[in-house]
Amino acid sequence: MSKSTKLFVLGLSFLLATLVVAGGLGVKASTNNDDSYRQIGVYSEVLQRIRTEYVEEPNVPAVTNGALHGLLESLDANSSYLDPAEYKEYKQRKNEGKATIGATLSKRFGYAAVVSVIPGGPADKAGIDSGDIIEAIEGKSTRDMSLAEIDGVLTGQPGSVINVSVVRPRKAEPVKTPITREIVSEPPVSGKMLEDGIGYIKIDDFPKGRTQDVAAKLKELEKSGAKKLVLDLRNSGDGDESEGVATANLFLNHGMISYLQGQKYPKQTFNADPQKAVAATIPLVVLVNRGTAGPAEIVAAAIMENARGDVVGDKTFGSGSIEKVIELPDGAALMLSVAKYYSPSGKALQDSAVTPNILVADNSDDFLVPDEDENAQPDEKQQEKEKKPATDDQLKRAIDVLKNPAQKAA
Repeated sequence: MSKSTKLFVLGLSFLLATLVVAGGLGVKASTNNDDSYRQIGVYSEVLQRIRTEYVEEPNVPAVTNGALHGLLESLDANSSYLDPAEYKEYKQRKNEGKATIGATLSKRFGYAAVVSVIPGGPADKAGIDSGDIIEAIEGKSTRDMSLAEIDGVLTGQPGSVINVSVVRPRKAEPVKTPITREIVSEPPVSGKMLEDGIGYIKIDDFPKGRTQDVAAKLKELEKSGAKKLVLDLRNSGDGDESEGVATANLFLNHGMISYLQGQKYPKQTFNADPQKAVAATIPLVVLVNRGTAGPAEIVAAAIMENARGDVVGDKTFGSGSIEKVIELPDGAALMLSVAKYYSPSGKALQDSAVTPNILVADNSDDFLVPDEDENAQPDEKQQEKEKKPATDDQLKRAIDVLKNPAQKAA
């Protein structure tokens, strides 16, 4: 048996074994075992045809590696396969580099999509916005990278520079953009009084302890005379889902907030605890947009589906799952989604996102003029941002709803 044939047999055996293991871990498959084995037979036939009939003798390890990457990434954006070299680099970067670009990413259309950016963070300074697509990192297409690998590559030493190619709305060609990594501080919860006794709270993310900050801000606004409230969760796409559950409980004294469930993950139901509610009766409107994800979606869905308040804005991004790292004997690893968060009505947030009961388009991209200079520097991009319309249609609609609840269907 030739060396290449041995490699092929080993690669095929490894792939088939992984498929069997993946089936046991929860990969979507037919409930009929015969169908599962039939699919394995198809994989075997395809690989054998590649081996014998491809235009030239293939690189079997590369073929097998590509098949495993595709297998995991076909499940969802958060599941991925890291070969031994990728997993070693991933762990090394995670342990050594603490500086990031200050952005939450996911995969959309095969590429890295920017869910949200932290205000004042490196990505924000570089002109990166929610909705942008990072087409390549240091010349490597993000289509060929798992989400775990992308997160690892973007993490590094403070002050180091990472070069990305960004595809923006209304622009056909990627824009080459350098980003300087920084230790990013979590933005605090902000609040203020608006007109007619309407309080306003902005939450940019949900790190541990965020619920306490929101509760304190609520009490502060109540002392300032707030009788109604706008909760702004736009571009809030990062954090701990448990904080989303806890924050939702601040506004609910009864009802289900969310539940967590997986094929082999025991169902956990999160119900509102009346003892933890601090603003359960104040009229409430929640603002969301396409950059709202994860914990923020839990809050929005719980408030809307419990008829606690209205949700105004655009459909959210769609995120919310629990991942498990499974190390393999050869040094590779699977990063597998093992459970999803669901809204009270039973919709998986990762699959369905949250559609507001009052839809208002986001006008934040209106400043992107067609003749924008692709080579503009960050300062020039900031000047372009200043062309953004002064009116915030979504916030204006939220205020109108609080002032005139009977007119909200208009």
